[in-house]
Amino acid sequence: MRGNRSKNTTPEMKLRSLLHRRGLRYRVDAPPISGTRRRADVVFPAERVAVFVDGCFWHGCSEHYRRSTKNTAFWEKKLTTNRSRDAQTNETLAAAGWTVILVWEHEDMSEAADRIEAAVRSA
Repeated sequence: MRGNRSKNTTPEMKLRSLLHRRGLRYRVDAPPISGTRRRADVVFPAERVAVFVDGCFWHGCSEHYRRSTKNTAFWEKKLTTNRSRDAQTNETLAAAGWTVILVWEHEDMSEAADRIEAAVRSA
């Protein structure tokens, strides 16, 4: 598991590059709410927009997730915990007035950048 990146993944880098080219400036791998342990992949603090780029395996994408064939109990528990933590984070941010945008790693990053740009510019 040490070989799996938690930040600066290929989808994150591509998305950030597209956002930067559109003139948007942001913070990377930062806590949207100070004092919390939860970190968003891309944060627009002034606009209160937090973007999470989630991997299909680690966050249980409904389209691409495949159950592990080895150590099944461990992985099911791990992914259930990940999903629960994601939901709690989204609720906490929404309650604090943040817009949360989820981007799956398999999504078209140009379309994701369109969604994010619209949210940021309308904030």
